[in-house]
Amino acid sequence: MVEGTKENPWQLKTPSGTSDYLMYRDEQADPPAIVCQVGSTQLRYDLRAIDDLHAMLKKHGGWVPLGSADEQKPAAEGTVEAWGRSADNPVGGWYGLRKGYRGRFGMYMPPLLEKLGLAEVEHNPKNNRMRAK
Repeated sequence: MVEGTKENPWQLKTPSGTSDYLMYRDEQADPPAIVCQVGSTQLRYDLRAIDDLHAMLKKHGGWVPLGSADEQKPAAEGTVEAWGRSADNPVGGWYGLRKGYRGRFGMYMPPLLEKLGLAEVEHNPKNNRMRAK
């Protein structure tokens, strides 16, 4: 069975290893999305975030801090979270698609890239970083 579908989602852990969550592709959504199910909360990110984040990491060439933050809080400069909402990224803003739940890009996307073999992610209690493989 193909992994990363609603029927067979990726089973992931946050970088710190403290929480489990599921992710899967929803290519029929408009725009196509990565669905992130954390308990009863569902977040959605633009599907192109996988390729765009990998390309950014490759261009950067080194470790990038994750810097996860809720949508209502500012993201620390130079982090994956800040890039995921920056006007300078390829989508010109938020990769998060669900208003009020657009943040936490730096928490939930890095383990997916690691699972897909595109990135290396640190797994410390906090202040984790990632880099392209």
